[in-house]
Amino acid sequence: MNRTKKAICEVFWQLLEEKPYNKITVQDIVNRCQVNRNTFYYHFQDIPALTEYSIKAFSEDIIEKNYYFESPVDCILPLAQELITRKRAFIHIYHSACGETLIQYFNKVCYDIVASYVNNTPQNVNVSEEDKKFYIHYHKCIWAGIILDWISSGASYDLLEFCRKVCHSFEGFGNIAFFKLVMDQYAPTTMQ
Repeated sequence: MNRTKKAICEVFWQLLEEKPYNKITVQDIVNRCQVNRNTFYYHFQDIPALTEYSIKAFSEDIIEKNYYFESPVDCILPLAQELITRKRAFIHIYHSACGETLIQYFNKVCYDIVASYVNNTPQNVNVSEEDKKFYIHYHKCIWAGIILDWISSGASYDLLEFCRKVCHSFEGFGNIAFFKLVMDQYAPTTMQ
């Protein structure tokens, strides 16, 4: 990403922390960036395009920085920490016309995070691809649901603590369930 495009995105995040999405104008962005409107339109068609680009860049950055995960806590806490640093911005986007875009990217990020964990867990060697897909989809729904619940509640609870508790239960019960998939798949069947 070039410097000007990055600066526009950073200013956009700053403005989202200060006021609702529908109150942000291209003029607000260019004034704070100290660029002209043509520069903005060279990089982005409009504010919704900037929004999608910014959310996508945020999502890709989270995944890139945390590509290899050794535990469920390693998977989700970096995302939770980043969300907290921009919580007002995400609340404003969620309640805007671009809320659906935000939901789509959170679903993708959560899917990629869980898939990275499941696919890099040594215990999954004997798990069928169908069971892995189920497990990934199931946990993606949990994490995306937690994030969207937190945002829709106005970030009214401690996301990090909540995620730690979910991760702790995942390490216990979740691993038991995961290992049960392996054992059920390869256990000899008995006829009654």
